[in-house]
Amino acid sequence: MEDFKDTLEGRNPVTEALRSGRAIDKIYVKKGDATLTRIIALANEKKIPVSYVLSEKLDEMSETGHHQGVIAKAAAKEYVSVDEILAIAKEKNEDAFIVICDRITDPHNLGAIIRSANAAGAHGVIIAKHEAVGLSAVVEKASAGALSYTPVAKVTNITKTIETLKKEGLWIAGAAGGGDNMYRCNLTGPLAIVIGNEGDGIAPLVLKNCDFSVSIPMFGQTESLNASCAASILLYEAVRQRNNK
Repeated sequence: MEDFKDTLEGRNPVTEALRSGRAIDKIYVKKGDATLTRIIALANEKKIPVSYVLSEKLDEMSETGHHQGVIAKAAAKEYVSVDEILAIAKEKNEDAFIVICDRITDPHNLGAIIRSANAAGAHGVIIAKHEAVGLSAVVEKASAGALSYTPVAKVTNITKTIETLKKEGLWIAGAAGGGDNMYRCNLTGPLAIVIGNEGDGIAPLVLKNCDFSVSIPMFGQTESLNASCAASILLYEAVRQRNNK
């Protein structure tokens, strides 16, 4: 089970958290319980993923023993909007520099990516709402403090977000094994680098909507790198190019 900083149990705490707009990554509800329809409706309204599980699963997850059929997992940090990330770049009078995580499921990877993004001076990180890890306590720990300083936006549709960023003047580079050698790619200017899922890489539709794909040259027997390692290398190649521009 994912380790979140805050676990909310019971109908009233979860309902109030939803009403207040608190950052919730996922809600687990008892399968077949018709009395939870209001909570489910609130979650759907706010586009928060709902997982229907057996009562035994909730008992296993519960820390208080009084879950009343519902448990919510709150994020370790409030999310921001994509517009807020873009505004940060404008305020600094800098070309936007963003990392997009497409379905990253390992919290250690996400934490490490956030850490590298902060170190490289990226203005923010964008993560997927579905089929991906949220800002759990494990992510916070793996970021080694960087999460406190790095804005993270959570979006429903990565492809639509890419379209929005393009309209804002950003170029979208997708990290892919068959892409152009990063040393021959222009990683200056307004840029978002897309890092794909640990096993499957970038989703085909997302990769199709990238302006170009970029790869890290490999000289040994290993054919690929861990997602967070790849992100670090590409981020710092972009930094090198920007500093030498």
